[in-house]
Amino acid sequence: MKKRTKCYLYTRVSTSMQADGYSLDAQRDKLRKYAEYEDMVVAGEYSDEGFSGKNIQGRHEFQRMLQDI
Repeated sequence: MKKRTKCYLYTRVSTSMQADGYSLDAQRDKLRKYAEYEDMVVAGEYSDEGFSGKNIQGRHEFQRMLQDI
């Protein structure tokens, strides 16, 4: 039996205005579909809303994901 690859999903938007809209849900949906298409097991899902992508300061879910991995 082939061992399935684990993956971790991370979504982020940089402004609270984007977080209130469709963006995070759309990202999650695409990532879940990709994982399914590639026959991957989703081991965790993480999301940071309203934080810049320039650094990891304040991005608590990103830091938690790194610890989990």
